[in-house]
Amino acid sequence: MTRKFTPEQAVERYLKERKPEVSASTHRNHKYALQRFVEWSNESGLDDISNLDGIHIHDFKIHRRENGGINEVTLYNNLCTLRVFVRWLESMEVVESDVAENMILPNPDDDTRDDKIDPETAEVILEYLEKFEYATLRHALFALLWDTGFRLGTVRTLDLGDYRSGEQYVEVFHRPDKGTPLKNKAKAEREVNLHVWVCEVLDDYIEIHRDDVTDDYGREPLLTSSYGRPVDSNLRANINALTRPCHFSGDCPHSRDIDTCEATTMELAQRCPSSVPPHALRRSAITAWLNEGHNKELLSDRMNVSTKTLEKHYDARTLGEKRELRAEAFEMENN
Repeated sequence: MTRKFTPEQAVERYLKERKPEVSASTHRNHKYALQRFVEWSNESGLDDISNLDGIHIHDFKIHRRENGGINEVTLYNNLCTLRVFVRWLESMEVVESDVAENMILPNPDDDTRDDKIDPETAEVILEYLEKFEYATLRHALFALLWDTGFRLGTVRTLDLGDYRSGEQYVEVFHRPDKGTPLKNKAKAEREVNLHVWVCEVLDDYIEIHRDDVTDDYGREPLLTSSYGRPVDSNLRANINALTRPCHFSGDCPHSRDIDTCEATTMELAQRCPSSVPPHALRRSAITAWLNEGHNKELLSDRMNVSTKTLEKHYDARTLGEKRELRAEAFEMENN
């Protein structure tokens, strides 16, 4: 016969068991999130935790969203914690074994995401790749995207022969009849210089990790999977996974339990509030180039974006950064 526990008693037992197993910050966050659940349980009349079912979970989610004064990211974090707690209840045979599995978590609201990374973070990621994932597909992909500010689709179009290692540049071609069109068609065709360090990564990727394969059109892609040319979703998932702080630093700035967080899987990496999708990486790269004082017209050609669109959608510099850049230019003019 199942022993009766109030939600408060169950949470106290859970927190006591978990305390020596997790960090102090994780334990504190779990305690806070589950206290909200206990308060709701008292108000809603759930006095026996063994009666917990999907309807209760749904009602609690709606209550937190409408009355908690929280955003979707915080709600997601709260429900992740609740699901860990429910799984513990299942292991103790207090609730049915499928309650946690059937929980539907919200997607963090895109408006709450920063959707960019600063050059310092990009440097940390590159240092991580250099040390732990050197010359892998992920390393080559991130290096290309950060250095060129290319769209993901543009990187995918590149063939092995489009990369000129000795001259340190890549050629971009519109090949709609061979499966790799460019967004702006023939107008987007261009030659783009690469930094030496990017070429070193690409050279070693080609020598060590690139699969010797062709695509459905008999072409040799620069970046490959074991099947041929990678699909966009595969490349996007690699960037989403790589840019999670827990992946390249081992820490979570959102106080999640890394061992149980859904976003640690490749398929759900985009649910990490700090992960950066490829298009946001493009925006970040363009901003970094602008902060280094590069001419907008030259960047327009390199990134294949009009100066008007660049200023409206890709220039993520703060007012302070723009002022500092103008100050540097002013000092140079007066020296």
